Amino acid sequence: MKARPTNVRWIIFALASVSSAMLYLHRYTWNVIRPELEREYGFSNTQLDQIFAFFQLPYAFGNVPGGIITDIFGAHIFLSSVTLAWSICLVGFVFAGSFWAFGGIRFFFGLAQAGAYPALTNVTKNWFAVSSRTTIQGFIMGSSGRIGGAFASIVMATVLMGRFGLGWRMALVIMALLGIVFGIILFLFLRNRPDEDKRVNQAEIDLIQSGEAAEKPAKRVMSFKKALARRNFQLLLFQQYCNAGADVVYTMVLGSLFMSKGISVGEMGIYASMPLFGGALGGFFGGLLNDVAIKVTGSRRWGRTLIGFLGKGIAACCLFFAIKQSSVAGLAWGLFVVKFFADWSMPTMIGTCTDIAGRYPATAFSIVNFTGNIGALMTPFIFGPLSDHYSTFEMIDGVQKRITDYNPMFVLVMALYLASAFTWLFINCTKPLNADKE
Repeated sequence: MKARPTNVRWIIFALASVSSAMLYLHRYTWNVIRPELEREYGFSNTQLDQIFAFFQLPYAFGNVPGGIITDIFGAHIFLSSVTLAWSICLVGFVFAGSFWAFGGIRFFFGLAQAGAYPALTNVTKNWFAVSSRTTIQGFIMGSSGRIGGAFASIVMATVLMGRFGLGWRMALVIMALLGIVFGIILFLFLRNRPDEDKRVNQAEIDLIQSGEAAEKPAKRVMSFKKALARRNFQLLLFQQYCNAGADVVYTMVLGSLFMSKGISVGEMGIYASMPLFGGALGGFFGGLLNDVAIKVTGSRRWGRTLIGFLGKGIAACCLFFAIKQSSVAGLAWGLFVVKFFADWSMPTMIGTCTDIAGRYPATAFSIVNFTGNIGALMTPFIFGPLSDHYSTFEMIDGVQKRITDYNPMFVLVMALYLASAFTWLFINCTKPLNADKE
């Protein structure tokens, strides 16, 4: 009698999902920290967005080395180590007290987080069958990440600061401790591949590998020259540059945006979380719709293209109406809808990387993520001065306060969404990077 497959892959699924959630839980604490730094230190929008950008530079450039390391040595030790490292950096942020100190801690925080998603791409490639992989990737790197980001403002602002009255520094320490504990759990229970895990039987290995085309022996490191010469890959990089350049606003200014409406920090925690919950749902449905669209159209290429194009195009249209809302709740729900559609393309992008990368999924994803984070690095240097240009100062209860109009910034976000949407029409996920011809 044939043995039934074990279910260790679902333990790995849980670990990968929590890892993605922890990544964003910690990253999106900036939405709470930003207005606190503005209040405590009087930093301008330009200065605050420059501090934010200190994260993006090492995060962008650390992606490719992280992807290469993971493709060569596996995700186990690497992912558990960087989780511990970025959690410790978060504690370090508590002790900073100047522009350059905050920037320095943000730099090392970004460097530690850089290789996490390339490593998770490697995990999903090795542990899940191709028939369901995009749905899995959509949940892990789309939904789980966005859920973590959404809960960052709820846990830190609404619960720890609003309900229990903690200062932002003590609240941040508690957030960091969660990551340190989870890094230890990753080290104990994550494994690189099913055949390296004694808990996995052969039936589960066969199930995971079903539908996977045999890969030819290859060099240990992907040819960057060959990959970057592919027009198809160049288009994927460009859309990610636009996508991440737009998406950075949800990490960067949501806390300040909602606090500018005259609400409490506890209320801000709820409202700032709503777009991220929209993204969480969008990431899941985007992955699910990818697999459905591929089956319905009979074409992997057009199934992915359809979801990428529609998601970003609809998001751009919805953003136009969202920023016109006069109420705080209306704005929050409007951005919820925007992020729902915008994040359809996240599993599409990850699935496309996996499709074209062969045995180098982490490296290919790291190059795409690097390019996206160059976009995320550049836009704060545009958004910050733009926001300051559209700011005025008013005396409120005897205190001079900055009033910022964020709508011009969101107009640029719409333009980036549309550029990403139309680029998806020309991306073909069936053209492998190691092909001899384009």
